[in-house]
Amino acid sequence: MPKDAAVEEFARLVRALKARDGRSYEALGRRLSVSASTLHRYCSGATVPEEFAVVDRLALLCGADAEERRALEAAWTRADGARRPPVPPLPEFAASVAPGDRPTAPPAPAPVPVPSAPEPSPAPESEPTSVEPSPEPEPTAPEAPRARRLPSLPAPLLVAGAVVLVVLALAAALLGRPSRTPSAPAPAPPSTSAPSPGRERPVPFTWTIGSQLWQGDCGHTYLVDRAPRAVAPPPVTADAEAWAEAHGAVHGGETLVRVTVQGRSPSTAVVLHALHVRVVGRAAPPPWNAYRMGDGCGGAVTPRHFAVDLDRPRPLARPVDGHDASGAEPRTIPAVSFPYKVTASDPEELLVSARTVGCDCRWYLELEWSAGDRSGTVRITDDGKPFRTSGTKGRPAYAYDTAGGRWITGAESGQTG
Repeated sequence: MPKDAAVEEFARLVRALKARDGRSYEALGRRLSVSASTLHRYCSGATVPEEFAVVDRLALLCGADAEERRALEAAWTRADGARRPPVPPLPEFAASVAPGDRPTAPPAPAPVPVPSAPEPSPAPESEPTSVEPSPEPEPTAPEAPRARRLPSLPAPLLVAGAVVLVVLALAAALLGRPSRTPSAPAPAPPSTSAPSPGRERPVPFTWTIGSQLWQGDCGHTYLVDRAPRAVAPPPVTADAEAWAEAHGAVHGGETLVRVTVQGRSPSTAVVLHALHVRVVGRAAPPPWNAYRMGDGCGGAVTPRHFAVDLDRPRPLARPVDGHDASGAEPRTIPAVSFPYKVTASDPEELLVSARTVGCDCRWYLELEWSAGDRSGTVRITDDGKPFRTSGTKGRPAYAYDTAGGRWITGAESGQTG
C-alpha cells in the first residue's frame, strides 16, 4: 500500500469514529486529554499519533467493538510505518569478511605415495604394542622405514583409523587412573548469587504520563530565566514540551499531570488503591520572569481530577468534580475516589493538578496496586526526574501581543496578577 494511501486509510477510520460519536473536536479532545487541533490533524491525515493508545481510547469512547479496534490498530501500524524514513539495508556479512578471515574446512589428509602393489593394512590393535622393542632386533636396517610407510587408502578409512587410535589412547589413559564411582558424585558449589532484579515479574499493568498539559489548551504559565526579547512566541499545546525544554522553563503555579493506566490482561483486573504525593525538595521560587501562554480561553470542559496543594507539609491527592458545558445543559462530572479497576480493554486516566504559591517544589507520585496474590507500589516521575512546580507570586508577568509580535507586561496588556 502506498505511503499516502496508508495514512489516508487510517485518517478515514478516525473520521468515521468521530462522526459516529457526534461530538465536536473540542469536546472529544477534552475526554482524550488532547487539543482539538491535534485531534483534527489525526482526522485529516496531517499527523499520525506517536502511540496507538490515544486512538484506542477514542475507539473505546465511541463504542467500537474488538474487531473495529483491531482493524484500527492495523491501519495505524501501516500509517506509522509509512511516515518513518526507510532504514538503509545492512551490508551482507560475506562482503564484510576479508577472504583471509573466512573459515575454511580443514583439508583431508593426503595419502602417502606407495608402490603399485600395496601391502595389507596393519590391524589398529598393533599400534599400541609396536611401541615396545623386539627382544631380537632384525639384522636388516632398511625394514624399519618400510614399516612406517602407509599404503594408499581412501580418506574415510584413514579418518576412521585415526578415530580408533584416539579412542584407544583415551581408554589406556583412563585405565591408568582411579575412576570416580557413581555413588559419590562431586558436590556442586553452593550458589551465593542473589536473584537478579531483572528476573522479577513485571507489574501487571502499564502506564504513560503527560506532563506538559495546559488548562483549556491555552491557560498556562511558565517561569523562564530569559528577557522577553529572547523568548519565542507561545507554542501550540502539542509543541509545549519542545518549547519548555528549549527555554529551560519551569511550570509556574500549577503542573498538570495525566497518568494513563492500562492492564496487561483482558480478563484479570488490576486494582488501583491509592495515589500518594511525595515532595523531595522545597526552595524559594527562582527570580525569573513569568510568561503566560494565553488568557481568557477557558474551555467548555473541566475534567475531574485530583487536586494537590504542594504548600501543605504533607500534600494529599484530593478528588475534585469536573464540569462539562459543551452540551445544551451544563453537567457535573462526579469525582471518583479510589479504588479503580483497570484491564487491557478498560484503561483509566488519572489527572493530577498540583499547585503552589510560595514554593519551588520537586515531587513525584506513588501508585498502590494489587492483582490476585500480588501487590506493590510504582513510582511515577517525569521521565526519571521529579516533577517541578514553582510559585509565581511577585514575579514579572508577560503576555504575548500577537498584533505586535512581542511579549508585553501585564500592565500593557490590561491584565494584572
